[in-house]
Amino acid sequence: MCGIVGIVGVANEQELTWLRTACGRMRHRGPDASGVWIAPDGGAAFGHRRLSIIDTSSDSHQPFVSEDGLLILVFNGEIYNYLELRAELEALGERFRTEGDTEVLLAAYRHWGTACLGRLNGMWAFSIWDRRRGPGQERLFVARDRAGEKPFYYRHRRGRLEFASELKGLRVEGGIDLQALNHYLALGYVPGDLCIAAGVRKLPPGHAGLFDRAHGGFKVWRYWQLPERLTGAADATDGEMLAEQAWSLLVDSTRLRLRSDVPTGVFLSGGLDSSLVTAAAAHVSGQPIQTFTIGNPGSALDETAHAQLVADAFGTKHQVLPIEQPSLGLLDEFAPFVDEPIADSSILPMFLISRLTRRHVTVALGGDGGDELYGGYSYYQAALRDRARLGWLPKPALGIAARLAVRLPAGVRGRNRLASLRASLEQASIWGTPYFDIELRCRILTPDVLAALGPDLDAPERRSLALFGKPQDPVDGLTRLDFQQVLADDFLVKVDRASMANSLEVRTPFLDYRLVEHAFREIPPHWKCTPDERRRVQNLMAKKYLPKGFVLNRKQGFSVPMDQWMKAANAEEQLETLPRDLINLAEVMRLHRGQLKNRTNGARLFALFMLEKALKNCGDNFTRRMDSA
Repeated sequence: MCGIVGIVGVANEQELTWLRTACGRMRHRGPDASGVWIAPDGGAAFGHRRLSIIDTSSDSHQPFVSEDGLLILVFNGEIYNYLELRAELEALGERFRTEGDTEVLLAAYRHWGTACLGRLNGMWAFSIWDRRRGPGQERLFVARDRAGEKPFYYRHRRGRLEFASELKGLRVEGGIDLQALNHYLALGYVPGDLCIAAGVRKLPPGHAGLFDRAHGGFKVWRYWQLPERLTGAADATDGEMLAEQAWSLLVDSTRLRLRSDVPTGVFLSGGLDSSLVTAAAAHVSGQPIQTFTIGNPGSALDETAHAQLVADAFGTKHQVLPIEQPSLGLLDEFAPFVDEPIADSSILPMFLISRLTRRHVTVALGGDGGDELYGGYSYYQAALRDRARLGWLPKPALGIAARLAVRLPAGVRGRNRLASLRASLEQASIWGTPYFDIELRCRILTPDVLAALGPDLDAPERRSLALFGKPQDPVDGLTRLDFQQVLADDFLVKVDRASMANSLEVRTPFLDYRLVEHAFREIPPHWKCTPDERRRVQNLMAKKYLPKGFVLNRKQGFSVPMDQWMKAANAEEQLETLPRDLINLAEVMRLHRGQLKNRTNGARLFALFMLEKALKNCGDNFTRRMDSA
């Protein structure tokens, strides 16, 4: 796990100084080593911060240069199947001078070109400078992993390309991208290739890019996508068989993700996903694994007893890490690591959990992805139940109720629920955002911003609808939407930011592409979620491989009392620093006053807090002018 930064295009001394500074700003991503490589003609420069995981010797330091000097790699992530790839490449005549996955990745590109991506099992964001075609004809190949576990920001303009693992690694010179701001207020995160900084883009998950120095062009393409679901006979597939297939894949995925030359453990919350990962780790490990649970004594959210049941069953070296209920003051401590804004308040306890875990291990396995693959969210059930109970209601009647609801003040109980029915029962999660729906964005954004957005104000909702598609079953549509959007752009960003702030690598067995493809291709929606049961395939796995007494269909996370926090006396002062040319502060104050009257605006106010922190971190360029680019 590392931090990368690079400039392609003639770099002067000032820009090289910036590159070195950018590396320093990302020291938390790689405290073990740093390096810079500059092309002999000054046409490219790359920087790297290293968190040593596999082959911790200096032989695998980066930027990594091939023996002939023609290929230069900077790489953030892990290639878990590097041993298998190494053996295959050795059979093809390749010889290796290191024991790590970095050299294997470079050799894979040398032999298979951009098609090497189809052979990789891991998480990554990397760039390879290819000098084999000669001076002036070099190319830069970049790629991001299938699920989007590792970030890649870039700026391409006037025949130059700059990239970094974090936005703070790039020079921000263009103000705010208003469409990114619009999406953030709607969703609580900035999705896809959008970036809050105008002129900067993110390489989307499952995408690659090729920069050609000869003409300065940058081509981006999708190299992987979710498979189409098998229909017909697959709908009658036996659940026990599906569960065995999924378990076998999970065990092998976990086996690969336990490869490490540094201490490794498992986040064990006591929930279904982390418990299955623990069971799989115990199955393949030749020695007791370390498990970590966060203790929250006296809280209804405390899961130590559930985690202890699993730890005892598998004989893990179990530790309960005591954690205090986080306060809003923690936001100031986390603020330096806020890059793009993210409104998911669970990023704060994740920050604390990562800090405590890092005292014991360098790598931790987590359970992210299980909900999206196997139908774990309660609103999947709600969509099915609503269709059964309310499907008889005419759509015009639902639309009228929704239009009346959106006129209510933000935070009034029941407003979001009614407003979410504006299109269809199955799409309620798209329209029932806990943040700012279209009508609330009309209130919170200034007239100038609304005028600049024009008819694209509903772009966030249209994006979600496109990802939802027109499925025959709402569960299939919702899980696909969530995998491609909220998982990639919220949950995985949260884990990356919070863990890397503490120099902790988090690996996610459920995001092995083989598991992902099996879940979306082979498992029919009714084996994921029905009106009566969520996670049906996972539950079958649990009944066979988890200890007796394990409680199924128990969904809770370590949440924060955001509504109470936002009643704090200094909340109003911090909100007043939001840029007045973008945000209607009068509406912000109405939200805060509504919170004091026990309305539920905590999530909205926290979203604005995080926006303020992100803009402050990125400097004064953001507030100098608006930019709708």
